Amino acid sequence: MGIMSTSVMLLFLLGLCHLSTAAAVDKNNVAKPKTTASTTYIVHMAKSEMPASFEHHTHWYDSSLKTVSDSAEMMYIYSNAIHGFSTKLTPEQAESLQSQPGVLSVLPELKYELHTTRTPEFLGLGQTTETIPQSNSESDVIIGVLDTGVWPESKSFEDTGLGPVPGSWKGACESGTNFNSSNCNRKLIGARYFAKGYEATLGPIETSKESKSPRDDDGHGTHTASTAAGSVVSGASLFGYALGTARGMAPRARIAAYKVCWVGGCFSSDIVAAIDQAIADNVNVLSMSLGGGMSDYFRDSVAIGAFSAMEKGILISCSAGNAGPSAYSLSNSAPWITTVGAGTLDRDFPAFVSLGNGKNFSGVSLYRGNSNAALTTLTPFVYAGNASNATSGNLCMMGTLIPEQVKGKIVMCDRGVNARVQKGAVVKAAGGVGMILANTAANGEELVAATILFEGTKVGVQPSPVVAAFSSRGPNSVTPNILKPDIVAPGVNILAGWSGAIGPTGLAIDARRVAFNIISGTSMSCPHVSGLAALLKGAHPEWSPAVIRSALMTTAYTAYKNGQKLQDVATGKPSTPFDHGAGHVDPISALNPGLVYDLTVDDYLSFLCALNYSASEINSLAKRSYTCDEKKKYSVRDLNYPSFAVNFESRYGGGTTSSNVVKFTRTLTNVGPPGTYKASVTSERQLVKISVEPETLSFSQANEKKVYTVTFSAVGSVPASAVNSFGRVEWSDGKHIVGSPVAISWN
Repeated sequence: MGIMSTSVMLLFLLGLCHLSTAAAVDKNNVAKPKTTASTTYIVHMAKSEMPASFEHHTHWYDSSLKTVSDSAEMMYIYSNAIHGFSTKLTPEQAESLQSQPGVLSVLPELKYELHTTRTPEFLGLGQTTETIPQSNSESDVIIGVLDTGVWPESKSFEDTGLGPVPGSWKGACESGTNFNSSNCNRKLIGARYFAKGYEATLGPIETSKESKSPRDDDGHGTHTASTAAGSVVSGASLFGYALGTARGMAPRARIAAYKVCWVGGCFSSDIVAAIDQAIADNVNVLSMSLGGGMSDYFRDSVAIGAFSAMEKGILISCSAGNAGPSAYSLSNSAPWITTVGAGTLDRDFPAFVSLGNGKNFSGVSLYRGNSNAALTTLTPFVYAGNASNATSGNLCMMGTLIPEQVKGKIVMCDRGVNARVQKGAVVKAAGGVGMILANTAANGEELVAATILFEGTKVGVQPSPVVAAFSSRGPNSVTPNILKPDIVAPGVNILAGWSGAIGPTGLAIDARRVAFNIISGTSMSCPHVSGLAALLKGAHPEWSPAVIRSALMTTAYTAYKNGQKLQDVATGKPSTPFDHGAGHVDPISALNPGLVYDLTVDDYLSFLCALNYSASEINSLAKRSYTCDEKKKYSVRDLNYPSFAVNFESRYGGGTTSSNVVKFTRTLTNVGPPGTYKASVTSERQLVKISVEPETLSFSQANEKKVYTVTFSAVGSVPASAVNSFGRVEWSDGKHIVGSPVAISWN
């Protein structure tokens, strides 16, 4: 997805770019008729309740399963991400199993969807010790990437200059179709694949079309892994575009690839199995550019597995999704997950359409244009809806265009439904010489002439970054008092490694092969943060996942160097914390954040109590019995999160009154030198008064903790239809700025 200035058009030529698909949302919460068809279920067991008569928990699991089915077999046995197993059952058998002693829940399989050269410089990451201190610790950090696998021959995975594999590594390099253990090295130290859930639902993998192994036949996994921790590769480009030296965010970190996504999608039983294995393998960071769950955390397989990873000290970075700019569109919203939105770079690939009537429109293209003279002279131009008899002809779907009306013309297609690259292929197959993708409703439907001019790669584009239109937005639909996304990072037109099994468009008809590709999505922004987290872990091995996330969030920026606020390309106005979270990531500042907000497992358990989760629901996440203290008053607002999401209740027909007061308690930990920090508050509207107590915090030593309270008081009467309001709470000692975004809503 490209970024425009004053244009209403988004330009590609003959389908040369690919955008990761938006996250799918499970909406099947309806009663189903009785059926004998079996589907996959994930069974969560209370391991601590295993009867003494069983020698091992696997025997107990099998015995429980046999009470409802003599033929059902356990596909996966989970020991780390959850306690339990996956199996195929009929709905009636699943319901019966749910009632067995020690069974916490029986959840149906969910299908998840897959939601660089310039970015290191754009983020301020040079290759000298002046910016990033080099240490052996970085090469000890292992990033586990759950995706479509890996193309091991990519130069991004060369291990030149790396020492022995870290002694902490417990993983393996699995063999399979077109892949063997020798494909791993000191950079790509592990590779596994998980397909039992996929095959249980869709049947055996066709190895003639897809490798039943860790090999990446899609490209997405190679792209994300190389973005996170790819080795330095000079002269990288896509057909000359974005030419430069490519490197991952943490080029000395190690990579472990876990293939969980296949042609038919990514299934939750496979994802949980991969998380389970990654925990056992001893990864330090988990990068998951996939999503789909927007339900309670105890029903979300990614959230459940991530909780277990967090307990082991593993930071989990996930994509927010590509369903923006709609509100409440993000997934992966659990507070123990770092949720990443997407922004643009200061690099673009501009192209212009010049119509015969004198009007000019700007867009982007990854087609060089110099081989097609027809596009540099006035050429007939037609709107796809006028060259088709199909109701969806305007979308340039397969078989909808009339060749006689398209041949030799530039065709304008409307955005929507089918992939952008497919639209270009449809136009080309019908005889068109070029394709323009309209970003809004159709305009210029009459047959006129057009010329397309290509400018190649342009660096220094301003303003940048801006929040991408496709980046999924808050508020958090699961827990409104936890602000999501957490942060934004580069996710538009990102150059990174690619699979040698498929062309840059991802279409079967594309016979070209490239070493690097340029694609967009929060799938691309997620591994940026995964790599940066590894960088911080290498510099500060003692930091917990919560501290690393806090450092990234509290040092993020929300304004350009000229003082103007970050922009949202979808509205052309300043973006808000519901769009960008804490702001755009700034890794150099994150290395030395001054103060941080830490969180322990007990803090998260208290958070679950505040959500009024039952004992079995908490057990599903925590994998142990935990009883909430009936005498204690739990509050979601007391979770020590680096941001503030404030919710006031609106009075019907009138508004709120000044009696509405909301308080948040937070604890700051000093990870810098001794110093005194003073609080400051900004708010864009006078609807709510924000006060901090105390206003000054003094730290005399490292790791010292101080508690403060923020009080939000509604001022006067606020209409029931009041819009959201935003602000910021900052602590500063004159050198460090520890910032937290504020989002205020009226329900």
